[in-house]
Amino acid sequence: MSSGYGGRGGRRGRGGGRGYRDGSRERSDRRGGGGSSGHGNDFDKDQGGGERLDRPPPHLKGREIGLWYAKFGAVRRKQGDRRSRAVVQMDEAREQHITKLLSSVQSDRPGPWRDYNDIRASTSNSRPTAARSSGHCYFDGEMSEEDKQKIELKSEEEEEDVTAGQKTSQRHFPRAAVKDEAPDAWDEEEPQEKEEKEMLRRKDKDLDFLFQEVARDNSLDERLERDLQSKKSDTKYKEMLKFREKLPSYGKKEELVELINSNRVLVVSGETGCGKTTQVTQFILDDYINRGVGSVCRVVCTQPRRISAISVAERVAAERAESVGNGNSCGYQIRLQSRLPRKQGSILYCTTGIILQWLRSDPLLSTISHLVLDEIHERNLQSDVLLVIVKNILTLRDDLKIILMSATLNAEKFSKYFNNCAMIHIPGLTFPVEEFLLEDIVEMTRYSPQNQDRRPSRKRGFWQGRNSRPEKEEKEAEYKESWPTYARTLQGRYSDNTIETLEMLDDDDKIDLELILALIRHIVLKEEDGAILVFLPGWDNISGLNDLLVAQEMFRSDRFVIIPLHSLMPTVNQTQVFKRPPPGVRKIVIATNIAETSITIDDVVYVIDGGKIKETNFDTNNNISTMTAEWVSLANAKQRKGRAGRVCPGKCYHLYNGLRASLLDAYQLPEIMRTPLEELCLQIKILKLGSIAQFLEKSLDPPTTKAINLAIKNLTGLNALDRSENLTALGFHLARLPVEPHIGKLILFGALLGCLDPVLTIAASLSFKDPFFIPLGKEKMADMRRRTLSRNSKSDHLTIVNAFQGWEEAKHSGARYEREYCWDNFLSANTLQMLHNMKGQFAEHLMHTGFISSRDPKDPKSNVNSDNEKLIKAVIVAGLYPKVATIRPSRCKKAGVKAYTQADGKVVIHPKSVNAEETEFNYTWLVYHLKMRTSSIFLYDCTEVSPFSLLFFGGDITIQKDEDQETIAVDQWIVFRSPARIAHLVKSLKKELDSLLEEKIRNPAPVDWQDRQSKDCAVITAIIDLITTQEKPTGGAKGYGQTWASAPRGQHTRFDDEDDEDD
Repeated sequence: MSSGYGGRGGRRGRGGGRGYRDGSRERSDRRGGGGSSGHGNDFDKDQGGGERLDRPPPHLKGREIGLWYAKFGAVRRKQGDRRSRAVVQMDEAREQHITKLLSSVQSDRPGPWRDYNDIRASTSNSRPTAARSSGHCYFDGEMSEEDKQKIELKSEEEEEDVTAGQKTSQRHFPRAAVKDEAPDAWDEEEPQEKEEKEMLRRKDKDLDFLFQEVARDNSLDERLERDLQSKKSDTKYKEMLKFREKLPSYGKKEELVELINSNRVLVVSGETGCGKTTQVTQFILDDYINRGVGSVCRVVCTQPRRISAISVAERVAAERAESVGNGNSCGYQIRLQSRLPRKQGSILYCTTGIILQWLRSDPLLSTISHLVLDEIHERNLQSDVLLVIVKNILTLRDDLKIILMSATLNAEKFSKYFNNCAMIHIPGLTFPVEEFLLEDIVEMTRYSPQNQDRRPSRKRGFWQGRNSRPEKEEKEAEYKESWPTYARTLQGRYSDNTIETLEMLDDDDKIDLELILALIRHIVLKEEDGAILVFLPGWDNISGLNDLLVAQEMFRSDRFVIIPLHSLMPTVNQTQVFKRPPPGVRKIVIATNIAETSITIDDVVYVIDGGKIKETNFDTNNNISTMTAEWVSLANAKQRKGRAGRVCPGKCYHLYNGLRASLLDAYQLPEIMRTPLEELCLQIKILKLGSIAQFLEKSLDPPTTKAINLAIKNLTGLNALDRSENLTALGFHLARLPVEPHIGKLILFGALLGCLDPVLTIAASLSFKDPFFIPLGKEKMADMRRRTLSRNSKSDHLTIVNAFQGWEEAKHSGARYEREYCWDNFLSANTLQMLHNMKGQFAEHLMHTGFISSRDPKDPKSNVNSDNEKLIKAVIVAGLYPKVATIRPSRCKKAGVKAYTQADGKVVIHPKSVNAEETEFNYTWLVYHLKMRTSSIFLYDCTEVSPFSLLFFGGDITIQKDEDQETIAVDQWIVFRSPARIAHLVKSLKKELDSLLEEKIRNPAPVDWQDRQSKDCAVITAIIDLITTQEKPTGGAKGYGQTWASAPRGQHTRFDDEDDEDD
């Protein structure tokens, strides 16, 4: 079957040259019915006669001539596309080997399964169209009803040998091997599995605190009471108590305890510095101990970030004159790391994700007496979901106490959500803070931007490339309209240079790190001692400012301690942020909004508010998400200001002008309303919370129906959900991985196919960011280094693997070699270290679930194929499919290639990609991860992939004859030429791979690569062999199509330039 013209599927051409994703246009063309009504026959007659083929019949006039040319162009493009198709072929020896392998594998099956395959073979041989029905891939969603019906077209005698379950099952597994029910129901079916699951729970360290037997223990109650009384004579405890008594929350102790005891839900709002996070949990525990019932008190307090869970637990332990964890009264739990308190009469601080993980094993959190949800004002995805779950738990548990803590004054909204529950407000304990706006900062530093070549933001479009909300656009329009008036109000109060600089800075929506550097110098030289806290939106800015500071001789001295702070940094490095430096040493902390509320740095006196915060946005119309730096809300700005007045009067410098300040939103839009929902949907299903849409309707601010439906559709296409919205086995594992589903699938396939280490590198970089940076003025050199590291792989993903491996080797040689390697290749050592840490977490998870046998990503048993570049590309296809683009040569050879996706038509390979200027590709297909719309739709990262990779790891396979060509296609739009016998072998082998991989997904276990006789090893090895040895570049061998350069004129596999205008 044809792929349309150029394989672009749903992209529209002109007039009669219109293609459809389902291939209907091509089928229509073969029947002679293509083109416009009334003119197809003229074109056909003209083709059959002896006249020139490139001129319309003389009787056509006006618009009819245009329609004729449109159809003629479409047919010409189709012919060119057909001629340029790659050929899927294999040599005779491998063909015989695979035939024997398939025969052997199929003969090993139980009777009904073998009979079923015989039936399939006979129907396939006798009726070519029936072959389509067997090409379905388990990993790409459910079969269509049409395809299911085709499987059922068998004679009565055949039907007697096939069970009803097999007849309609897309997976074709015997009942003994596979359960057709959703995993949700498995425990109810198999008591043995229930026991195994219980054992797995016990092995999972993250569940240790949850699975404690809790019962009233009188002797323990007495001991806890004695211990608390004895603390009152402890010198260290008394010193800490003096500090605690000064906190505003301590003054509300009695009122708080009374409200908590007399209400099931309480909202506590408190200003920065009031001590609610550290004190409320202690008030609860001490009240229970003093009442002689300490043994039944188990307080759990959630934190949005790992570092805050650790730092708060350490602070509370210190206030109680204890060490954190070690069986004392206070501990913490974050993913894969914990210091647990005693089983009963204790406080545990943990990340919100830990609670969601616990809920999978104990939906009622039955061993927890008090659940404190802290920082709920941040409205992140996990905390909003937890609010819905907790509201439901309250209907099932009368004894659970819920305390909601928010740093801001929007407590009424949370109270209303919980049926107008009780509220209490705690005032803050802060010294006065003097605030400065951008105009004040420029005036005091006399700063002038060095880079004068700034393109005005009005030309770029302020909200360009994101799904801007109407209210955002209105505010931006208001800002631009009001600016001239505001600028006039500054005259006389500020110098002309300051006003001119403000206008220059306003024309660039990036944060000016040089200005921050100038401001830090000003504070250091002109102001009193005290730590400086700088708020920046993301890691790029943090590392950039860190590099600027380190480059200054002044800040390299012992008089300064510079600490970058980011939620993904190793927790060991972050703890130094809380230590006070020696006298005469100034601490400079560069942080994201993690330092707004989650942690408290006691000695901060000066705050620099960069004015931006990283915010995820999602465009449901184009299925494109972005992570952009947006202006902070007033709530963010207030929190940041409050950080400056903890120990003495402070100063806060906001990097936005007074007009911008007047237009800031009150609060950020909740994350649930501006982010893709696939991960969240998987969490809802793994927690068995029912219908996704019905669950999300109950949230504080529900997402749109369109966003929910799109997420469900994407998960069904990935086969994480079936059509009844139940989790599949694959979905079950994807839900447990802390990454978005496509990356999770990539990780699983990397483990199953023995190329773990490089695939984890790719997964970590796609989850976080790639490690390259581009210094100003050295863009071309950085691009050249990146291309060098690609080693002609034509893959951004393998470029990162190569860069990471080089860094590991350099690091092994010593710190100097590491620095030189990173400097020479424009790599961030901090980002590389971050990717290293993430890989370790992924491997730990895979080991816990049974996919690998070691937590070491470099374990030889998990990396038997890690040197096979072609296989790694195939695994990338397995993870990222259907994110596929086709490429066509450009008329201008220096311009690289043109790229097209089925959904978007023309797209552009992003300039930072190693493929951006590439002109010599081996194949015409790319897979990509990030697609984002700015001035065009850009593919930010892509990898060239081969036909066998797409056939074995892509979607449904169909085998058909397209006029004189025998073809094999993936999802009916990625089409290759292939002899029918080879196509059927490939299809059968893919089916075996799918069944094998599904079994591995259902029952995780490492592949035994030593056992060459096993079915697993034999099938996978045969496929790896085909991908590795039988792939030849287009034009690289006889019969493999023509190279682009030699394609006859008029038959190029490209879209006409005029079509590009329609994009």
